[in-house]
Amino acid sequence: MTGVIIVSAIGLACSILLVVASRFLSVPTDTRVEDIRGFLPGANCGACGYAGCDDYAKAVASGAAKPNLCTPGGAAAAGQISEYLGVEAENAEPVKALVRCSGTCEKCAEIEDYQGPATCAACASLHRGKKACGYGCLGYGDCVKVCKFGALSIVDGVAHVDEELCTGCGACAKACPHLLIGMVPVKNHVAVRCSSHDKGAVVRKVCSAGCIGCMMCTKVCPTGAITVSDFLAAIDPEKCTNCGACAEKCPVKVISIG
Repeated sequence: MTGVIIVSAIGLACSILLVVASRFLSVPTDTRVEDIRGFLPGANCGACGYAGCDDYAKAVASGAAKPNLCTPGGAAAAGQISEYLGVEAENAEPVKALVRCSGTCEKCAEIEDYQGPATCAACASLHRGKKACGYGCLGYGDCVKVCKFGALSIVDGVAHVDEELCTGCGACAKACPHLLIGMVPVKNHVAVRCSSHDKGAVVRKVCSAGCIGCMMCTKVCPTGAITVSDFLAAIDPEKCTNCGACAEKCPVKVISIG
C-alpha cells in the first residue's frame, strides 16, 4: 500500500512539473505563419528559395523574406500577404520556362545507342549524352518528372513547355543536366532555342536547327538586344521589343516568336 502511495505521489509531482514547464518554457506560436500559409498555393516547389511553403511562410512572418517570392502564387498571393501584413505590395515580374533546344529527333542525330537508366542525368554522365550535339535536350524527361503543374512534356525528343500551365517555379531548370532550360519574362516572346557553343561548321554537321553564330540577327535588331558570344546568340529581355526582325533573318530559324 505504501508503495502505491509513493508511486502516485511521484506521478502527481511529475504532472505538476510538466504543467509548470509547459507554461513557462513554451515557445510562443506566431499565428501569422498559418494565416500566411493559407495565402500560398501549397506547391512546395522551392521557387522562393525555401524548402517549402511552410518554411517560406515562417520567413515572411519573421521579416526574413519578402511577400512576393512565391512564383506560382504570383501577384495574387503577394497582394494578399502584403495586405495581411500591412506592407506595400511589390509584384515580382512573372517568368516562364524556356527550353533552349530545337534539336528534335529529325533535326539532331543520335551517335550512340544508350542502354542505361532512362533519365537525363544518367545519360548526360556518359560524356555529354547520346545525341550528336552535346548541348541539346536528351529527351528522358527529368524536367517533366519534377514539374508539379504538368507544364512539361517531351515532344519529338525535346522538352516542351505549356505556357498556360507554367508557373515559372524553376524546378525544371534545376533538373536539367545540360542547363538548357532558363527562366525568362512572360512578356518576352522572342527566344533563341539553342544552347550550343560549337562553331557553326560543327553545328551544321550535327543539327539542322542549331545556332551557327552568323551574327545576322545582331545586324537587324533595332535595339541592340541580341549579342553573339562563344558562337551562340543571346537576347537581352530588357532591350527586346518582340519586333521579330531577328527571327525573320535567322537562316536556320533557331529564333522563335511566341
